[in-house]
Amino acid sequence: MTNTALAATLFGPEDLRVVERDLGDLQSGMVRVRFGAGGVCGSDMHYYKHARTGDFVVKAPLVLGHEIAGTIAAISGSAPGLKVGDRVAINPSRWCGRCTYCRQDRPNLCEAIYFMGSASKWPHMQGGFSSEFDAIPAQCIKIPDHVPFEAAALGEPLAVCLHAVARAGSIKDKSVLVIGAGPIGQITLMAARRKGAGRTMVSDIASGTLAFARRLGADETVDVSAGPEALAEAVARNPVDVVFEASGSPQGVAAAVASVRRGGTIVQIGNLPGGLIPTPTNAIMSKEIDFVGTFRFGKEYFEAVEMIADGSIDMRSIVTGRRPLTQAVEAVQLAFDRSQSMKVVVTDGA
Repeated sequence: MTNTALAATLFGPEDLRVVERDLGDLQSGMVRVRFGAGGVCGSDMHYYKHARTGDFVVKAPLVLGHEIAGTIAAISGSAPGLKVGDRVAINPSRWCGRCTYCRQDRPNLCEAIYFMGSASKWPHMQGGFSSEFDAIPAQCIKIPDHVPFEAAALGEPLAVCLHAVARAGSIKDKSVLVIGAGPIGQITLMAARRKGAGRTMVSDIASGTLAFARRLGADETVDVSAGPEALAEAVARNPVDVVFEASGSPQGVAAAVASVRRGGTIVQIGNLPGGLIPTPTNAIMSKEIDFVGTFRFGKEYFEAVEMIADGSIDMRSIVTGRRPLTQAVEAVQLAFDRSQSMKVVVTDGA
């Protein structure tokens, strides 16, 4: 164990540097984790580009990364069930366990939550793109030796998508449309199929991501690069019961409202721009649409790690690029290039 680490730290828009960070002594009740692998998330990309994501604004240097797995390097105090050398997936959420929402089994809405690599609270909670970092034992979920770190790290986005699917209620045999075929859209497609969805459709503006969705089992893909007419024609042929809006764009929201059948459900997954955006709310009323939000995850994290461990979902199937931690800047930049990448993973290797 060391008291310093190399960490991918954001200092401002497009100012990400891998610098030495002082970890200090390991505090009692904490574990120190040696980085194994981490996924580059859309929020990491937003932070990199704008030093904010949605309404969360970076106010001080922030270590990115919340899709993380690694090895326990040291333990201070009690850590039941854990020992040095254990391979673990890291739940980036640190819930209080005491507030109204935690008691209602909605810990993702915890009033005192801290989330790794996020500017949602002040002071910011530092992320896991660091050669070593500290966590509480409850964040550490043991993984079997056969599970690669890069697969375990992707338990976090899988948990996000499992929670989104749960927010739609039972989707068994229901027709599903996913708007936006980026990593979260692709994982939502996999999660929806795993939960028994009927016919699945995916729309996007990029032909390469749509081809990826077809490989993952989408029954139909719709290229909307020329406008919304193609999607309107597709849903006229095959009415949609549930729409997962994963593009995070006002246009995606409008398309979701237009596409879902009367009495259907829309789940907003994509992180929309901060502030007010135009929304076709009258159609939400007149079509009696259930429009629900989804934010992070709760117990779905444990379900996600279990699914990855038992092979229920192959998260490595979406990994298209890898870069070592020392090249974290290049990893984030690569993630922006949808012509080359779907999901980029940061590794501990050279």
